[in-house]
Amino acid sequence: MKGKKIIIGVTGSIAAYKAAYLTRALIKQGAEVKVIMTPHAKAFISPLTLSTLSKHPVHSDVIDNDAWNNHVDLGLWADVMLVAPATASTISKMASGQSDNIITAVYLSAKCPVFVAPAMDLDMWIHPATQRNIELLKSDGNNIIDVGDGELASGLIGKGRMAEPDDIVEKLKVFFSKKSDLAGKHVLITAGPTYEALDPVRYIGNRSSGKMGMAIAEECAQRGAQVSLILGPSNLNASSSNIEVTHVVSGEEMYEATERQHGQADIVIFTAAVADYRPQSVSPEKIKKKSDSFSLELERTIDIAGTLGQKKRKNQIHIGFALETVDEEFYAQKKLEKKNFDFIVLNSLRDKGAGFKADTNKITIYTSEGEKMPFDLKSKTKVAADIINTIVDNYVNKK
Repeated sequence: MKGKKIIIGVTGSIAAYKAAYLTRALIKQGAEVKVIMTPHAKAFISPLTLSTLSKHPVHSDVIDNDAWNNHVDLGLWADVMLVAPATASTISKMASGQSDNIITAVYLSAKCPVFVAPAMDLDMWIHPATQRNIELLKSDGNNIIDVGDGELASGLIGKGRMAEPDDIVEKLKVFFSKKSDLAGKHVLITAGPTYEALDPVRYIGNRSSGKMGMAIAEECAQRGAQVSLILGPSNLNASSSNIEVTHVVSGEEMYEATERQHGQADIVIFTAAVADYRPQSVSPEKIKKKSDSFSLELERTIDIAGTLGQKKRKNQIHIGFALETVDEEFYAQKKLEKKNFDFIVLNSLRDKGAGFKADTNKITIYTSEGEKMPFDLKSKTKVAADIINTIVDNYVNKK
């Protein structure tokens, strides 16, 4: 972690004393640490202690002594923001987008990954409101460091303890080690739906949101890759400067954009839900209602993954996706072989919480070597990490 810039946000919990150990441990690993804290946190640990350990001023307000502490600059400065301990109140504010203190203001300004280490009593931790807020933070792409189990400040025994500083440091070390495992790689990703025009106002399309493809693009960018994202109609925006987005509408446009960059890509991930058929002819004017029935002649669209699979270079990695409703494993494995994928990611619309527009997904990976890897239901951010970990562990690191 040498040279990494880390902001620690300390909130008003009895576990705030651990921030001193955490600050010291991170600095011993070579990181540069700046500490910010809520006013209530000062009741548990002195800003002077944390300032002395971090060798930086500690701020507890956006405005101190008539001077404005620039939360935007702090958010841009950091490679990681770590809120530890994070109280139930702070977690609630982060989940709902409030910015009434310096920690939540920096959080909303941060361009870096955010880690949250909760700390609270058992009943507060298991309360549905807290768990709902935790899930919201996860769905926004934040990393939650799970609470420990043991004796709590109230005397109760159970979950709610902040993770130990050494465990938090280890998680950050793993995170930073992964950040460079795709360095120097060009990753090409297709995402979202395609729309096939009927006339100037109507089209054939599907319910894909592009969320899974965008999550994969962000994961690859965080891990050092240069990412080219070919994105069908979507309201999503990439947050990383390492992601170059090409917007397309139809399957033909997506093929042309993908084919142009395919030869230079090290890894190609086909997440897009491309329309299988398009109208044989497109009316230049809006089609008017003339009878009780309407017939539409369709023709096949180009099979992007299949066509480019025939052009796949040696050592080039192709990853496919399959969304099925029946005989899922059979169709996924058939698609895996037909399109020359290294592995295919299957998700089923029959799995609750998976599929289009959801913020979660449940996948099974099938490799061309015959391996089957099922995963639990997770946020699409976590699913993206599972997919990229599989690519790195099984293909990139073995070359």
